Amino acid sequence: MKQVWKAALCAAALGHAALAGAQTSWKLASGYRAESFQVENLAQFAKDVAAATQQQLKIELLPNGQAFKLGEIRQAVEDGRLQAGETIMSGMVQDIPLAGADSVPFVVGSYQDAQRLWQLQRPVLAAKLAERGLSVLYAVPWPPQGLYSTKPIRSLADLRGARMRSYNQTTLRIAEMLGAKPVDVAMADVGQALQDGRVDSMITSAVTGVENKVWGAIHYYYDINAWFPKNLVFASTKSLDALPAEVRAQLLKAAALAERRGWASSEAEARTAVQTLQAHGIKLDRLPADMERDLRRMGERFSREWVRSMGHEASSIFVPYYFN
Repeated sequence: MKQVWKAALCAAALGHAALAGAQTSWKLASGYRAESFQVENLAQFAKDVAAATQQQLKIELLPNGQAFKLGEIRQAVEDGRLQAGETIMSGMVQDIPLAGADSVPFVVGSYQDAQRLWQLQRPVLAAKLAERGLSVLYAVPWPPQGLYSTKPIRSLADLRGARMRSYNQTTLRIAEMLGAKPVDVAMADVGQALQDGRVDSMITSAVTGVENKVWGAIHYYYDINAWFPKNLVFASTKSLDALPAEVRAQLLKAAALAERRGWASSEAEARTAVQTLQAHGIKLDRLPADMERDLRRMGERFSREWVRSMGHEASSIFVPYYFN
């Protein structure tokens, strides 16, 4: 009997050793800087996966667009040239329009709202990605978009005729709806445009304002939380399904942890950036309550238009968001 137990234990040990020795390597590409909080979170995710799977799955992180440009990463994963990737969701709207739900302006007003919207958007987006052989791992928002101005703003009338920076169709439309004059200026040129008087207001995040040192001409920052753009981390479904069940389970567990950690990091980044703006003389202010209501009404209009353009699938995101 002792010999039988000994043989069984040896077989189990050999099986465990064989499993532990079967190592899989993934490549995960990002178009963002290694120093950004998003990629730092990715790096921790890769470490967590390696530790939880006892090195059975190792993820090599390729940041800074070194493997593929940001706009090429999703296709590279679809084609099997990468096992996983990270991209900004608004960058996928040409092929997957429903990915743009988080970029409809003036819908969410807080991180809590943004999380609720993501929980409604996730299953719809996951179904669309599944059609392309992709699986959602997690998503993390960038700090929200705020309003910068060279002068105080007390009503929508103060923005009529303002020279507002626009850099895509959304910001162009916002400027037009506010009665402002849209000015197409790249972020790298904003400093000069402010000095020249070509721009006197803009919508972008506090983090972007700090990175571009907009203090000087800009005197006011309004934390309007216009929208919370998110980065999506995803994997090839084929690569995911090829993993042993326990390894796959540990990967998904690490992804859930990365999502929670990333949202907390985003909030911390937003707070720190606002404090930096204040330290450089920019006044943090709130819009009057009636103006905030006006912006939320604009958000309802934007979302109705978006739902009409997307069809019934979009209704499954915004109808419960507004009415549940």
